[in-house]
Amino acid sequence: MDHDAVNDQMRTLAPQVLGVLVRRGADFATAEDAVQEALIEAVRHWPDDPPDDPKAWLLRVAGRKLIDAQRSEAARRRREERVHDEPPPGPTEQSDDTLLLLSRCCHPALSPASAIALTLRAVGGLTTAQIARAFLVPEATMAQRISRAKRTISGQRFDRPGDARAVLHVLYLIFNEGFTGEISLADEAIRLTRQLAASAPSAPAGPGRPDGADPEISGLLALMLLHHARRAARYTASGELVPLDEQDRSRWDTAMIREGVEVLQDALAQDRLGQYQVQAAIAALHDDAPTAEETDWPQILEWYDELAGLTDNPVVALNRAVAVGQVDGPRAGLAALAEIDPGLSRWDAVAAHLHERADDAAAAIDHYTAAADRATSSAERTHLIKQAARLRAAR
Repeated sequence: MDHDAVNDQMRTLAPQVLGVLVRRGADFATAEDAVQEALIEAVRHWPDDPPDDPKAWLLRVAGRKLIDAQRSEAARRRREERVHDEPPPGPTEQSDDTLLLLSRCCHPALSPASAIALTLRAVGGLTTAQIARAFLVPEATMAQRISRAKRTISGQRFDRPGDARAVLHVLYLIFNEGFTGEISLADEAIRLTRQLAASAPSAPAGPGRPDGADPEISGLLALMLLHHARRAARYTASGELVPLDEQDRSRWDTAMIREGVEVLQDALAQDRLGQYQVQAAIAALHDDAPTAEETDWPQILEWYDELAGLTDNPVVALNRAVAVGQVDGPRAGLAALAEIDPGLSRWDAVAAHLHERADDAAAAIDHYTAAADRATSSAERTHLIKQAARLRAAR
């Protein structure tokens, strides 16, 4: 077995083994360390002597490492008795602990930044160095963040999955980080959400899942797929931002769009509407339009009205103002915008767009300039500056 195959297999199996140990009652931090030590042993042995059952091998070695760690603690006798009470070894457990493990990593006691880092490490299988590079921080800083996160949830028994909505929020935040350097966090978020969706049908009913599986999991997966399908058209070869209405739609991933629509339809069929399903429906309408001019803005506005009833997120109100401007005219859009806090980061960008459509070039220039000053990325800043320059030249 070559090293690349070994690495791919370990990355897939490590979260599953960690989930088994956690479900059995092991302390999360200690179990995670035991799994990492087992992976080191696997790197040494698997290329020359691959096991017949890799998951069972990892579980057995990690279990031994866990027992060794437990025996070194002051309460050795009590912990040894707990291990002794475990049922005798049998066939390797095949249950999917994805939701359980994600729930632990997305514990409400953790900050979003810590939850994201711990999720990428424990469930995503990324190294601390990879996560640090993805977030453009020193490796030591990321290591400290992960260590603090593990300490925060250390000692808490976690034998049932928590609220799926907390997990979805963290996965959504990971996806929105997009692509940075060698690691595409958008791809990682989609991969983890697929795992969660695969495990959801067998998940027990609980908070956020009244009938077991939560259609919002499928809604979030659909939303990610429908947005990520446009990734190839989002930037020019030189890295400049391309707005949605100017993108080359022939570069969109039609297979991914088709999958996203199918996943969304299955979720909507459950008749338990949630915000991720609504956002996915809006994204599907954009993806379905052959050209920007053929976008079904009236239906998009209806979905934004639905979304506004599900959440009081001010960003939703901001995007709704754009839809109002498309359906009822830019002046109506500006009237809707006037009711929204101008302190929002994209407020000026929306105001500039609406003023330009209302033929108020002077106001549009001012807002494009203000939006550029508040931009959070160099690509967005460059795009807004160019919009202001274009209007100045036209005048």
